[in-house]
Amino acid sequence: METAIQSMKMYIGGAWMPSSSQQTFTTINPANQEPLAELPRGTAEDVDRAVKAARAAFESSEWSMMVPAQRGRLLLAMAERLRRRSDELARLETLDNGKPLSQSKVDVEVAARYCEYYAGVADKIFGETIPIMPGILDYTLREPIGISVQIVPWNYPLQIAMRGIAPALATGNAVILKPAEDTSLTALKLAEIAEEVALPGGIFNVVTGFGEVVGAALTAHPDVDHITFTGSVPTGIAVMKAAAENVKPVTLELGGKSPNIVFADADLDEATNWVVRSITQNAGQTCSAGSRLLVEQSIHDELVSRVARKMESLALGPGMEDPDLGPIISEQQLRTILHYLDLAKQEGVTIVTGGERADGDGLAKGFFLRPTVLDNLAPDHRLAQEEIFGPVLSVLTFTTVEEAIKIANGTEYGLIAAVWTNDLNKAHWVASKVKAGQVYINTYGAGGGVEMPFGGYGKSGFGREKGLEALRNYTQVKNVALRLHMKEPTQPAGKTAVKLE
Repeated sequence: METAIQSMKMYIGGAWMPSSSQQTFTTINPANQEPLAELPRGTAEDVDRAVKAARAAFESSEWSMMVPAQRGRLLLAMAERLRRRSDELARLETLDNGKPLSQSKVDVEVAARYCEYYAGVADKIFGETIPIMPGILDYTLREPIGISVQIVPWNYPLQIAMRGIAPALATGNAVILKPAEDTSLTALKLAEIAEEVALPGGIFNVVTGFGEVVGAALTAHPDVDHITFTGSVPTGIAVMKAAAENVKPVTLELGGKSPNIVFADADLDEATNWVVRSITQNAGQTCSAGSRLLVEQSIHDELVSRVARKMESLALGPGMEDPDLGPIISEQQLRTILHYLDLAKQEGVTIVTGGERADGDGLAKGFFLRPTVLDNLAPDHRLAQEEIFGPVLSVLTFTTVEEAIKIANGTEYGLIAAVWTNDLNKAHWVASKVKAGQVYINTYGAGGGVEMPFGGYGKSGFGREKGLEALRNYTQVKNVALRLHMKEPTQPAGKTAVKLE
């Protein structure tokens, strides 16, 4: 076993505690199914306790009167500790999630970058003055929204957690983090870091447990002020419905079926590398994965052959060995992917490479899948429309720019798109027509892009994470109008005003 079994506690109101039910659940290493830790199985009572603690902390003078620059310094201190504990956190993320160790190290660094970025913003959140009429001073204030609930998925547990926590704290909110039940370990380490930097108790809370209990209780709680959710479309819809009962705002980052659009004049070496990388990073378990390859017909055979050869060269293994691909997160998710691949076989879809579970060379105990290329799909085929959430690439062909745009826009999602061409006029034209929250030209992802607004069109969600745009999620605008009681100046006796032409 990689690590000893630990018995963990959740973090509420600045204190470590078990579930009110005393029940626990086990998190496992997806590379070998060995248990890692026992975690508190949170309840609605635990949620209510966390909300009350967050409300008391949010309204306390210690937090509400803290100058913005000091909030920034707390975030900088968190960034420093994230980096100081980088090896520990990356190892824990890999054991819990399965991703290659080098990818986990990147995730820790990006989490630290979120802290730094929003630390620099904390004392630069401005209102505006608005010209109304003489005698009226009108201005706006951007105030914290209150208690921000962060429900994060299992694919990037640490990175996505800090993506929302950092701007929420920078703008003066209190936070309740609900990590995915599959990957809660680094979330609890964040609580340790919050304690180390002396974040006021109750400003940051972590409630572990299952979505149908803890998540449901958080989204339905009347004293929660805002919900950020990243995950599947069906769960996102459920979150919206629950929040609507209490008229609470939500920010949703949901699924994707993002295309790499490769034209014949593209640099095929670069395109091949990024097409493979965008569908195999984190074993394809990424909302923004490049899961569709739209290729111009004249280069179809060459590009698909290049992509297949590169996929076949990738090494699979436990994340701690830092392979190219780690395991799928769980047996349930692996079964879901295999169901799609069975459908492909039944319907005669061309499987260029992969298409099966990998169980040799010490992989049998884990949830490993060979990276897969499915070719010659119709644009409306299920495998070209539905999010598979694994290392499965669906290939479609086009002959004209207009057809490429139509296929790219032909799903219910709109998270990311990438355009590969050496014709910048064509690149910008396609970028202007593609319905996606982020469009890349001759690249994909741009290194994580802490500074770049991220979110989707359609069923990929709404609202934007990252960059300055994220501040809109965590602040609300107050307009103040002040009437100035001043008399009009009078002319001194015997003086005549001079009229200027």
